[in-house]
Amino acid sequence: MLPVIFIHGLIGSFADPRALAPLHPAPTLCPDLHGYGADARAKPGTITIDTQVEHLRAAIDQALPGRRVHLVGHSVGGVIAAAFAHRFLERTASLVSVEGNFSLVDAFWSQQLAAKTAAEVEQIVQADRADPGRWLRAGGIEPTREHLRSATQDLAYQPASTIHAMARTVVEYTAGPDYQQLLRDVFERVPVHLVAGARSRAGWDVPAWALSAAASYTELPRTGHMVMLEAPEEFGALLAGLLAPASAGQVSTPE
Repeated sequence: MLPVIFIHGLIGSFADPRALAPLHPAPTLCPDLHGYGADARAKPGTITIDTQVEHLRAAIDQALPGRRVHLVGHSVGGVIAAAFAHRFLERTASLVSVEGNFSLVDAFWSQQLAAKTAAEVEQIVQADRADPGRWLRAGGIEPTREHLRSATQDLAYQPASTIHAMARTVVEYTAGPDYQQLLRDVFERVPVHLVAGARSRAGWDVPAWALSAAASYTELPRTGHMVMLEAPEEFGALLAGLLAPASAGQVSTPE
């Protein structure tokens, strides 16, 4: 299998070993996007979708020079993955959109954050960090010990300034006049797999044309928007099935 690149969303990393294990021996890469993790000190004014695409390209080139890759983008990461695939078609073998943003309907939380002041976003982030159990319950996730551990790590992964900047650029980018055509171009040229959490699927604004053009569509049972946090092993197994050459193009409905 070709290398698999995980592109995280607005909050938290995608680097859960339990999700990566089923993909072995394929190389996997979970880069910190600009403003996240090791790059958390980035200036908010430098954080845009275009700079994230370039940051991602540099990370892939450093780790996997010249290789074609499978992209897995979650939520906001789905926007970055689509933009990368559009710009670097020759490097993109396929794209897995895990409730990736198709429109402002999907970016509703980003819209709310983008409209707030930096101080207001900081207050929200600090409140979530102080009570990760409440943050989980808001997403319909039971605050088990393992979930609380993952939530605490995810909430600490990026500063509030990065969340605010990313929310703003996602709203601007997805509302732009060229985004819908960019998505159509990607679907025409690259196999795109659509993955949703069964609980959150109703809120995912996937257009009919995308469902028809997708290489596959899967709902992961008993999960919501944060599928990789709730069911990392099942999520990894699903990806392994989708990205294995023998299963390309098949619709998967796990029980």
